[in-house]
Amino acid sequence: MDTGKLILKLHPLERMVLPVLAWEKKLPQIIAKSKLQEIEVMRALQWLENKGLLAIRSETKKVISLDSNGQRYRKEGLPEKAFLSALSDEFKGLNVITKKSKLSREEVNACIGLLRKKGAIQIETGENLQVKITVLGKKLREEKSPEEIFLHKPFPLELSLLSTEEKSIFEELKKRKEFLKLEEVKETAADLTELGTKIASLDLKGKVINRLTAGMLKSGEWKEQQFRHYDVEINVPQKFPGRKHFENEAIEYIKSIWLEMGFKEMTGNYVQSAFWDLDALFTPQDHPAREMQDTFYLAGKAKLPELWKKIKEVHENGADTGSRGWRYRFSKEETEQILLRTHTTVLSAQTIAKLKKEDLPAKFFAVGKVFRNEALDWKHLFEFYQVEGIVIDPNANLKHLKGYLTQFYKKMGFTKVRMRPAHFPYTEPSLEVDVFHPVKKQWVELGGAGIFRPEVVKPLLGFDCPVLAWGQGMGRIVSEYWNITDIRDLNKNDLKQIRGMKLWLR
Repeated sequence: MDTGKLILKLHPLERMVLPVLAWEKKLPQIIAKSKLQEIEVMRALQWLENKGLLAIRSETKKVISLDSNGQRYRKEGLPEKAFLSALSDEFKGLNVITKKSKLSREEVNACIGLLRKKGAIQIETGENLQVKITVLGKKLREEKSPEEIFLHKPFPLELSLLSTEEKSIFEELKKRKEFLKLEEVKETAADLTELGTKIASLDLKGKVINRLTAGMLKSGEWKEQQFRHYDVEINVPQKFPGRKHFENEAIEYIKSIWLEMGFKEMTGNYVQSAFWDLDALFTPQDHPAREMQDTFYLAGKAKLPELWKKIKEVHENGADTGSRGWRYRFSKEETEQILLRTHTTVLSAQTIAKLKKEDLPAKFFAVGKVFRNEALDWKHLFEFYQVEGIVIDPNANLKHLKGYLTQFYKKMGFTKVRMRPAHFPYTEPSLEVDVFHPVKKQWVELGGAGIFRPEVVKPLLGFDCPVLAWGQGMGRIVSEYWNITDIRDLNKNDLKQIRGMKLWLR
């Protein structure tokens, strides 16, 4: 590495701190020697580390310091010494001892318990408590106790550096009120690398200009100056601008595709009746999808439109659709049930019911939440987005359906699309849509499509007409873009994940 070029990139703060590091490693000493503010030193250290000139290390230590009573007793002496000094070979009452020792009653009581345990005092109980000193007490009075020696150590003390005996004394003293404090202190230090040591030994006081001024340009002085070089590759703090949730970015993009293709958006309520969600789509009332283990039902009854009688007839005998229907007795109670919509196809049924002949041809889409009573796992959600579309056109056919879907998936980034026969209650013919995964090298199923049966269209529209329809789960469509393998990650409330997701750019 060209040290000359590297020196020219050094910031003035780096030039002031680097020579100090040859002698000092710890942050407080670096601050003192460099005469800079802590924030200035930390910035310089970080910049130097990015340049490979040093390594910053931080460690957390447990440090002991004196609390208010500890500081007081360090100056005045321990209360037990004052207590012993107030005693004699004769028994004395606590009032006398308290007055002579100048201790509080609380301190006196504490001293009695402590000194009695050490065998330093003898107690006589009667009407009033009497105390006298023992031979051991006299010895303790004359000598410096381990507690006194500990109290006069150069605080703050690092806990890990204490001897076994000192740790024992610390444990006893910390039981006393407001005597010692134990705190965790973060200690920062810097170690020069080989390159850093080499540059720190050089003269860094040469005049280097950090800013080009208008005066320099006017006078031409800039031609003779040595300017600091700026390192455009250096690491800088990452900034996170405001952004939408990545799933919302995908939703907006999907909507833009259908709008560009001339579709209008359908919207509607999450809470629907079984009539619109199931019966209007010719789903039989004994279909497994209507069970509570698949559908979220709510309390109450829905108000039905007059259309329900026509739908009832279609279910029972086919009415004028050319069908035999499902050949069962249609239940009004069943169709009045309220539920969370199981698919956005309910919006398609409601939209078709509002159309007139003069409105055709027409194209609609929806991107909305649906709800299924699914067991939550890596590939199933009980709340997810569905992409829905319908084309109502007397001239529409299966080729048009395939064309719309192929175009949509190509705009979503899937170049290879195929469709194969399938079965759904309300479409005939029906298709499954697959796209080719370029990494996994396999076909992936993304959704269903087809042409609505006359049993769906004729009672809603009033006459038979081809209606192209499709519905795909959005999660499967967009997960691959962000390499999401667990579909639950689409809805994680994780700020770090949201910030780290790449923007939706197609």
